[in-house]
Amino acid sequence: MRIERVGVALGADVHGIDLAAPLSQSQVQQIRQALNRHQVLFFREQTVLTKDQQFALARNFGEPEPPPFHNQGAGEPVLDLDQTDPRGSQAANFHSDNTFRREPPIGALLQAHVLPEQGGDTCFASTHAAYEGLSKGMQRLLGGLCAWHSLDQMAARLRRPGGPPLAIDGALYPPFLHPVIARHPFTARKLLNVNYNWTTHIEGIPAAESETLLGFLYEHIRSPEFQVRLKWNVGDVAFWDNRATQHYAVPDYRERRVMQRVSILPRTD
Repeated sequence: MRIERVGVALGADVHGIDLAAPLSQSQVQQIRQALNRHQVLFFREQTVLTKDQQFALARNFGEPEPPPFHNQGAGEPVLDLDQTDPRGSQAANFHSDNTFRREPPIGALLQAHVLPEQGGDTCFASTHAAYEGLSKGMQRLLGGLCAWHSLDQMAARLRRPGGPPLAIDGALYPPFLHPVIARHPFTARKLLNVNYNWTTHIEGIPAAESETLLGFLYEHIRSPEFQVRLKWNVGDVAFWDNRATQHYAVPDYRERRVMQRVSILPRTD
């Protein structure tokens, strides 16, 4: 296996591995180490995986996560994301996945199955680089703060007038308070831990100050120097560390784009 760095802040291509085949413990460990170092890994032009194959691949790194929205995949952990016009999609914001959880996903695996002729790239931003790009004074201020993350916020955004109510596991996922600045569980490196999709407000400060601070941080993480951009080929797989990155699906295409995705929770056994 060969790892080739592709971005300054984050990102690496992984060569010499077939993700459709069972992985050895050595390969799993090498991928874990590369993910801790590079935050997002790209496996180019792999065999198109079946759902069973992608499920088995994910289980090397944790437990596949059923989606909290029941009407998205009916509880199936490996989802087909099939779109032709993504404007207005909540993926078209920089975000981490499902941080409303007490223990959010540790990562996700996404493979391209059908692509538009142009467009449909995905951008990844380093939450480590975003933290390190803040002034020392801002780092000190944020280091003492916590913010609420909520599933209800996304449910409210996705409701359509006159449409059916969304089936969500809201009772299972009450709002959760996370530190604004967290440490990565394996590397102990500090990271920025708020995102547009799930963070509602910062605890213990006036609403206007919370809104201003969060707005600043959301714009800050969009800075190009914290990012790497993936132009997909069919079969490409991206594996990102959900704690160390945020991602943004560029909504610039009007042809069919089908991606197969599984989110990965920490293993509890």
